[in-house]
Amino acid sequence: MPPAKKRPRAYDLSRTRTAVLAQFGHVRSAVRALTAEQLALPGLGEWSVRELAAHITMAPERVSRSMELPEPAGGPRPGLTLLEWPFSTGGSADDIAAHTRALAADHPGLDALYAETAARFEELVPVTAAADRLVSTRAGTMRLGDFLVTRTVELVVHTDDLNRATGLGIPYDRQALAACTRLLADALADKAPGGAVEVRIPPFAVVQCIGGPRHTRGTPPNVVETDPLTWIRLATGRTGWAEALDAAQVSASGERADLGASLPLMG
Repeated sequence: MPPAKKRPRAYDLSRTRTAVLAQFGHVRSAVRALTAEQLALPGLGEWSVRELAAHITMAPERVSRSMELPEPAGGPRPGLTLLEWPFSTGGSADDIAAHTRALAADHPGLDALYAETAARFEELVPVTAAADRLVSTRAGTMRLGDFLVTRTVELVVHTDDLNRATGLGIPYDRQALAACTRLLADALADKAPGGAVEVRIPPFAVVQCIGGPRHTRGTPPNVVETDPLTWIRLATGRTGWAEALDAAQVSASGERADLGASLPLMG
């Protein structure tokens, strides 16, 4: 019998909205101070830092655009759940890349783009918005509350990309980092259900995964532990499992404590 899946974790819309705005504000402050030389540096893949910075505005803007549209028809059930989202993000990569380059070219003044994006988000995504309102996304119809959680992933992941590209120390909003870490940890447990391995990402998440003997008490025989940023890099393919082990960024004890076959979760 397959292991029973746990009830999805609950997220408060107001707190998630605040986290999205806070993380976006941290990035905006850093981008405002970037020099022309820094903006021309390699950013992510074939993108420059300027293009990466422009791309980051798409995370909250996608929510704003969705809220401008009528609620999708089809009843109260979303077409895409929160835990399905990480596995659905690869299909539109070409369209996203093209839009990113056009956005960077059309907005030489990035701070104005950031200011407009933040103002639209605050207006179109009010604190009083219903978490169960359905919105259209690139990947499918989602609950607004769930879609906002995915925005913390986009913002935290690309903040890390920007930090690594520029050497900046852009801070991470604690709530945004927590939501991002928890969603990706829960997605791992959903992808590889079981109780043989305990994955610890202090201080934000502990999940069990991988089929095999389930641990119930005492010290688990198979434990993986890492910090939130390393976990996020593993989950998104920024860092490989073997690479993280070699660099002592991950500790893995027990013969089943190997997540290499289950990672990355999204690319």
